[in-house]
Amino acid sequence: MPLLVMKFGGTSVATLDRIRRAAKRVGVEVAKGYDVIVIVSAMAGETNKLVGLVNETSPLFDAREYDSIVSSGENVTAGLMALTLQEMDVPARSWQGWQVPLRTTDTHAAARITEIPTDNINAKFAEGMQVAVVAGFQGIGPDGRVTTLGRGGSDTTAVAFAAAFGAERCDIYTDVDGVYTTDPRICDKARKLDKIAFEEMLELASLGAKVLQTRSVELAMRYNVKLRVLSSFEEQSDEAGTLVCDEEEIMELNVVSGVAYSRDEAKMTLISVADRPGIAAAIFGPLADAGVNVDMIVQNIAEEGRTDMTFSCPTDQVKRAEKAMMDAKSTGAINFNDIVADEGVAKISVVGIGMRSHAGVAAKMFKVLSDEGVNIKVITTSEIKISVLIDRKYMELAVQALHDAFELEKSA
Repeated sequence: MPLLVMKFGGTSVATLDRIRRAAKRVGVEVAKGYDVIVIVSAMAGETNKLVGLVNETSPLFDAREYDSIVSSGENVTAGLMALTLQEMDVPARSWQGWQVPLRTTDTHAAARITEIPTDNINAKFAEGMQVAVVAGFQGIGPDGRVTTLGRGGSDTTAVAFAAAFGAERCDIYTDVDGVYTTDPRICDKARKLDKIAFEEMLELASLGAKVLQTRSVELAMRYNVKLRVLSSFEEQSDEAGTLVCDEEEIMELNVVSGVAYSRDEAKMTLISVADRPGIAAAIFGPLADAGVNVDMIVQNIAEEGRTDMTFSCPTDQVKRAEKAMMDAKSTGAINFNDIVADEGVAKISVVGIGMRSHAGVAAKMFKVLSDEGVNIKVITTSEIKISVLIDRKYMELAVQALHDAFELEKSA
């Protein structure tokens, strides 16, 4: 039988009524002749509640016990979904991660998938089961303990199952009806994309678009899994939602496909660092060890053997970054005069595979921002992306102006 993977996020299974609605969608695909693997998240708000209980019980918690607790929300949803399907006379059963088994590394709360054997589920399909409802976000480590994949990990679970089972497609049901050219809450001209290339989606996801988890897009691109993002609250057609696919499947590529933003960014500058071989490693090694996610990096021109080093990171990691730098200074690994943090910035990015073959995107972006009186603090580029740091108060203005300038309301 052809196979589909269908993933339902927390808002899609937040109540019993919504679980029934999701189950009806699964029933439609079963009626078309598909075997279906359903991946479910915990009911909306449940994981946050469980995390809160852990923190209240033990601020310095054992990560193994954390995983056993926070993964329980998905188990409840999987069981309820299987029961609902059975009430519809659809042969279904629930699976926890360890029962599949979905094997992972032993990094609790941030495990990586190592293997998904298909024998157990395929054997049940052969016996007449039509739907396997799998608890997302969880697996089993080498020590036999439950592990979790990090927040948003059910997306990664779904794509991994689609790759392992050779699924025809992986449908991600959420509270939005697809991928937009930018956030429609900021720009009312934002347009839903019918298709977007893996690379573009990966950039948008990593730059702040919260439609898909970054790791899930990486997996889809590596194994060429077709992803479709759909709303669980709207009537569906075969053309509904946004298809995330290989760029060769897209007839006409826009020069720019989307504008992304990240509100909670900070710009940090080490003043007067010694300009010598190995200084970058001496700075960014301790930051990595401290778990600081560094993004944009700029080194100024050196004068008299000293230079300034600027980088960006999430605002909630500023204190961690400052401590890592002060500790490195106290050991003599690096020397600097001061560390300055600007927590009032935002990152704005334009993304598009069409940039590879079109010049002038950067010049146009910078002119648009200049015309709006927006000062650029830091710039980074890649083959299909240009990102800038600007004052946060101009973030919405910049997004709207760039969306208009690149005429993203129009299709290619």
